[in-house]
Amino acid sequence: MSGHSKWAGIKHKKAVVDAKRGQVFTKVARELSVAAREGGADPTGNFRLRLAIQKAREVNMPADNIERAIQRGAGGKEGERLEEVRYEGYGPHGVAVIVDVLTDNRNRTVAAIRNLFTRSGGSLGETNSVAWMFSQQGVIRLAAGGRDPEEIALELLDIVDVGEDGDISVDGDAVQVTLAPTRFEEARRSIEAAGYQIEVAEVTMNPATSVPLEAGQARAVLRLLDGLEEHDDVQQVYANAEIPDDVLESVGS
Repeated sequence: MSGHSKWAGIKHKKAVVDAKRGQVFTKVARELSVAAREGGADPTGNFRLRLAIQKAREVNMPADNIERAIQRGAGGKEGERLEEVRYEGYGPHGVAVIVDVLTDNRNRTVAAIRNLFTRSGGSLGETNSVAWMFSQQGVIRLAAGGRDPEEIALELLDIVDVGEDGDISVDGDAVQVTLAPTRFEEARRSIEAAGYQIEVAEVTMNPATSVPLEAGQARAVLRLLDGLEEHDDVQQVYANAEIPDDVLESVGS
């Protein structure tokens, strides 16, 4: 929808601000440890760990911190106490929300997450109450860098095989590639090898349909999403909200 940005795009644009928070290092370190615990310390054969390392580099985490977090997980120490939980629910104005957490105390975390939903006028739901609306996808976002994004999108058609369910689209001054997670790494390497500037590359949850919001509605939804993301145990937040660009700009400033 013209003039609107999906929540995924909003997160991308807020990334620079968020990366300044010390809290983000803690969250990335947790993900590194759990990924290493589950799949081993060698990123070559551990896709989740490769993504976590990429995220750590995006937020400028020092290499020593990355290595320590990986070794903690591989050694079965601190990471062993963390449990992965997914919560689902509806925020204000019918926006579907998925929250992925890593916690050492499920009761404490669910109480906090439920409170955030309730205070926003939303409600925490049961498993798969909203997850059925989302699908896991690889997303690669490129900055046009002053070029015509439509031209870049056409060029990418010859570089990236997005498959039957994938897509290459223009979003303002950026180009976005969406494709199956199994095609993600090959596509990212091909795009980088061709010399394009990648803003964001991640495997995320994309909604099949979105909820367009007016300015007042968008601010209420953003308060919930920001509150969730600021919680120490929350690793990822996904929502099917579409936010007016002018509201996004005011939030960013």
